[in-house]
Amino acid sequence: MNQLYTRNRLYITTEEQGLIKNTPILLGGAGIGSAIAECLLRLGFENLTIIDGDVVELSNLNRQNYTEENILKSKAEAIKERLLSINNNAKITIHNCFLTPENVSDYIKDCKIAVNALDFTSDVPLLFDSICQKKNIPVLHPYNLGWGALIIVISNAKGLDSLKKPNERFSEINVVDYVLQYMREQGKPQEWLEEILDQYIKENKNLSPPQLSAASWIAAGICTHLAFDITVGKPVKVFPEFYLTTIK
Repeated sequence: MNQLYTRNRLYITTEEQGLIKNTPILLGGAGIGSAIAECLLRLGFENLTIIDGDVVELSNLNRQNYTEENILKSKAEAIKERLLSINNNAKITIHNCFLTPENVSDYIKDCKIAVNALDFTSDVPLLFDSICQKKNIPVLHPYNLGWGALIIVISNAKGLDSLKKPNERFSEINVVDYVLQYMREQGKPQEWLEEILDQYIKENKNLSPPQLSAASWIAAGICTHLAFDITVGKPVKVFPEFYLTTIK
């Protein structure tokens, strides 16, 4: 095993380490995706493509994988520099652009796993999923819930579009509502999260959701574990099931 990964031993075999090294992963979005990318790389996923047209802002630094020196710099370029500073032999491909209905299909190719870390400000995230489903590419959806993280795996069967409500724009709220209802039905209500969601809905609708650094890294760890399991052929839960981990 490469010396870089000797501390992965017992958890990952030499054969598995070689397998994940060459598995191409596409990350749509470099917000929470910036933390996921680093966690993937440190485990040994060395073939990453990252797409994001945004620049780093001060408000990103409470939870995303950037520093003050990165402010006003392209997120895609900043995270590429960071990843290569960890492993200069990794293949890190970036596209400094926003995904749109017109171009999203052009970028979803040659990957075995996709991470949909796009903001739900349009229907592009659902279109991203739909294209991946047609190509039989599993999609990981990470959500920062402050003191917890939610990950949904979309297969080529049921998608998040099933959670859409008539005459209402789809957003993260639809997903969190679904999960909270499911947890209540299972006798495991997440009252702290229900309270946060209620407060957020009452806020100015132009405000972005509140998010914390803890959840970014929890989500990164779960996504990395799921990417590993998918790559080596282990079973994972797919939507309508989900992974919810909290420290609250």
